[in-house]
Amino acid sequence: MRTALRGLTTRGRSFLAAAVAAGLSAIILGEKDLLRVAVLLAALPLLAAAYVGQTRFRLSCTRWIEPVRVPVGSPSRIMLRLTNLSRLPTGTLMLEDRLPYALGSRPRLVLERLSGQGASTVAYTVRAEVRGRFDVGPLAVRVTDPFGLCELTRAFSTVGRLTVVPQTVDLPNVRLAGEFAGSGDSRARSVAVHGEDDVATREYRDGDDLRRVHWRSTARVGELMVRREEQPWDSRATIVLDSRKQGHRGDGPTASFEWAVSGAASIALHLRRNGYKVRLVTGGGLDIDASERAGEGVILDGLAEATTSAAHDIASLIERIRRRSDGGMIIAVLGQLSVAEAELLSNLRVSGTNCLGLLIDASTWRPAPGQQPDTAHDAAAVTLLRGGWRLIGVNHGASLAALWPQAARGTQGFALRATMAETVARVTTPVGGESR
Repeated sequence: MRTALRGLTTRGRSFLAAAVAAGLSAIILGEKDLLRVAVLLAALPLLAAAYVGQTRFRLSCTRWIEPVRVPVGSPSRIMLRLTNLSRLPTGTLMLEDRLPYALGSRPRLVLERLSGQGASTVAYTVRAEVRGRFDVGPLAVRVTDPFGLCELTRAFSTVGRLTVVPQTVDLPNVRLAGEFAGSGDSRARSVAVHGEDDVATREYRDGDDLRRVHWRSTARVGELMVRREEQPWDSRATIVLDSRKQGHRGDGPTASFEWAVSGAASIALHLRRNGYKVRLVTGGGLDIDASERAGEGVILDGLAEATTSAAHDIASLIERIRRRSDGGMIIAVLGQLSVAEAELLSNLRVSGTNCLGLLIDASTWRPAPGQQPDTAHDAAAVTLLRGGWRLIGVNHGASLAALWPQAARGTQGFALRATMAETVARVTTPVGGESR
């Protein structure tokens, strides 16, 4: 009851003040009728507080979010079901759901009345323009009496979680060289190749089944040879996301890092749907093995909270990649690089590992007036090319779906700029220990 009395509105407090004034006047003037008015004025807000106080603790709330995982810019519907657990009807209910700033302003909804043991469902839509995981709720309900004399706010404990993941694009199917663990250029390759002439064999060992003897190879080699057991090679890929703050430009949804996150997510999902065993590594410490059935959701959820940091560097990223040796190819979405950082990345291409880089020219995201071409960026590209990387250049406004076919064609996208960088390098390289 004390809590309900604290919820009296200005109107309810005015009634009590009027009741006190009328009561004092009745005592001073000796007017019994005025005393009856004072009692009535005091009874109304007290009865309203008792009514609202009883209703306050007899409501339940259930929340649904559909869908709970949405791409940036897509809507999600929040549904709230309120149930009156009491047999008494409620008054007008004013609902306000708490939302983080990224999801917009707090929605305010009104329920005129809930009958005894009745229920009602309300819904609203949210849309986020930034990635992240957001808590939706709790719901605050303001319960009032029909006369507006008392108003109480109840905050439920139910909170929903909405995950806003990066946008992904469908990529065309292209043949990627070196896509298998170890090496190789053909898909679904196995040691036991179909075809009598191309069968892989080894020397006979005690205990081998004689039915596996390959007589043609035996006659050619001069000793007993048997077919090898089939050993399929898995197609594997490690997707690397460069999250160095100094490697990216721009702010908000149009930043170069957002393009990188979307690109990494699109490539990872594309390869996984094409039968690859995918691993995702980021500069922020994220290391995801997406080989399980729920791999797509794990990838998107992990990238939903990816951020840039000035503490991230190429050396720690390389160390994280090498922490596990999964084989296969490496596909890296890289920001602006220095020549020294490019040299470190060149060391990843060892033991025949095929490396493909989508090299973002972050200077095109926020060009300054009269800005000259970034020769440092081109020099870093040349360093990676010399280190055996295949590169795809990315400028502001580029479409990943349009760039992706270059993953099979090599480095045509960098041919002109690489030539320019070679020219710059020749001009600035010391000759005989002295500059030209």
